[in-house]
Amino acid sequence: MTATLLIMPFALLFAGLPIYVILLLTALTVLAFSGVTSEIIQTTIFGSLDSFPLLAIPFFVLAGEIMGRGGIAKRLVAWVVSIIGGVPGCLALTTIASSELFGAMSGSAVGCVAAVGRLLLPALRQGGYGDRFSVSLIASSGAIAVIIPPSIPLIIYGAVAQQPITKLFLAGVLPAILVGLLDGAYVVWRAKREGILTDTHTSWRHALTATKEGFWALCTPALVFGGIYGGIFTPTEAAGVAVVYATIVSRYVYHDVTWRDLWVIASDSAMLVGQIMIIVVAAGVYSWFLTTSGLPQMVVSTIQSWHLGRNETLVVFNLLLLVVGSFLEPPAAILILTPLFMPVVTALGVNPIHFGIIVAVNLSLGMYMPPFGLNLFASHSLFGVKLGTLYRGVIPFLGINMIALIMITYIPWISLALIRLTN
Repeated sequence: MTATLLIMPFALLFAGLPIYVILLLTALTVLAFSGVTSEIIQTTIFGSLDSFPLLAIPFFVLAGEIMGRGGIAKRLVAWVVSIIGGVPGCLALTTIASSELFGAMSGSAVGCVAAVGRLLLPALRQGGYGDRFSVSLIASSGAIAVIIPPSIPLIIYGAVAQQPITKLFLAGVLPAILVGLLDGAYVVWRAKREGILTDTHTSWRHALTATKEGFWALCTPALVFGGIYGGIFTPTEAAGVAVVYATIVSRYVYHDVTWRDLWVIASDSAMLVGQIMIIVVAAGVYSWFLTTSGLPQMVVSTIQSWHLGRNETLVVFNLLLLVVGSFLEPPAAILILTPLFMPVVTALGVNPIHFGIIVAVNLSLGMYMPPFGLNLFASHSLFGVKLGTLYRGVIPFLGINMIALIMITYIPWISLALIRLTN
């Protein structure tokens, strides 16, 4: 049974099947030969979805879609440009900063790629950056949404590892900023090297105008996170508030969407949420069989038999997460690997909140790591750039963010500082 659980998914993956089909087929194959009653499938399916924190996912997805199409994202980008215009490589810096801001409102990496890319790719092309760099920058920057709250992968990790979502959100802030700063330093250096010194200009008047026009958009993260950490509402309730606020601002303040548009946005969001939840269900069933097969205990005993120290074990986990993250979407990877890793993490004395951020950073790299990074496929589909071009273009960003991963892994303070500050 264990061999089937490990080998069959890879065979089906290379056959080109969707991940939820892979996980369900593997689980059903094991079920057919295990003698376990089929009722366990029904129980596990409903049990996988019976989690209050998971209710935040559809709300944050819908809020992100409304913000992306309702003018909020556009005004955030304009505000960022007004602040850093004139800095060498400022359009590339704007892409990173806008991804940080939009990721802090949507929690969706692919949504971030779509929203920021549609707004900034034409300007990046006109600024002389070239398709390979521009689209690779958008694909890698969009992955910041996996780390920065309200990250959907962090919500799922919190539900699986039974860790408080509020602490995970707080822990993700500084690592996401670190990733953005390292990426920003690289794009400024590259702009200077290639002679792209200024892409646009700014002034105090321009900045004040952009701030005034984007005021309601800029209030979005303040409302969501101020409400969470002010003790006014839970992350799930904050997601609902974000939907209501984004709807009111987009419909009645900016007048960028109609009720018909909101219906289309809600329908598209429902499709995306359905895909995520199907993965959650399929991974829940697959994880149940993994657990009952005794594989977690085998993993723990095997790693312990290597007599590795804490640092060496984290290296092993990072390598496994990077490999798995390059094939699987973050929700599936978290649902499958977290039950395997947590016993070892606990035995090593690694803070589970810190480990959750390590997982998120690894999987954020996986979003644009060849060959199957989801952001690469999204960028290829949205912007018409060949995958081979993207594979070459993301290499510098992978290298830079590997440095960030090492720092985050071995300097727990980066993840835990804000939590300790608020205690």
